[in-house]
Amino acid sequence: MAKAFMAYPELRDPYVVKDIHPKGCATVLYQGKATVLSDIGSGDGLLINPKDLQEINGFEVKPEGACFEDLCIPLNDRLLVDQSGRQWFDLAAFADMLDQPYFADQQANVWSFAEIPAKRENTLVNAMAPDLELTDRSGNVLKLADLKGKKALIVTWSSW
Repeated sequence: MAKAFMAYPELRDPYVVKDIHPKGCATVLYQGKATVLSDIGSGDGLLINPKDLQEINGFEVKPEGACFEDLCIPLNDRLLVDQSGRQWFDLAAFADMLDQPYFADQQANVWSFAEIPAKRENTLVNAMAPDLELTDRSGNVLKLADLKGKKALIVTWSSW
């Protein structure tokens, strides 16, 4: 006789507290991606290793500033923080500077960042929707680029 089992057994009991990441780490949520950072500083903001910035949101710390494509944000003492002989990048201060909404669960050390408005403005300037790739129920991949020149209505929904 076959043994009954539940799909996703790790989700069986929603009332059991499970660690999101190892102790001393932080999880950053941005654009549907979760990045676990093991190298973080202490303080009220989210102090990260400057090298981790590119993995989180695509910006790269360069001598001229934090840059993404042709957009560069000059660095200052609020963004680069010296602590325990190391230099950290304050991701929360960066979000505040860019008017990027975010939510922080400091007890769990999980940070969720919305889209960066300055990155979104480039899309609005040229009136081009970002290229989307969706899979339908039959497993066929539909690309927004395939609909070029046609009108398209995109309806999204989420249960959360």
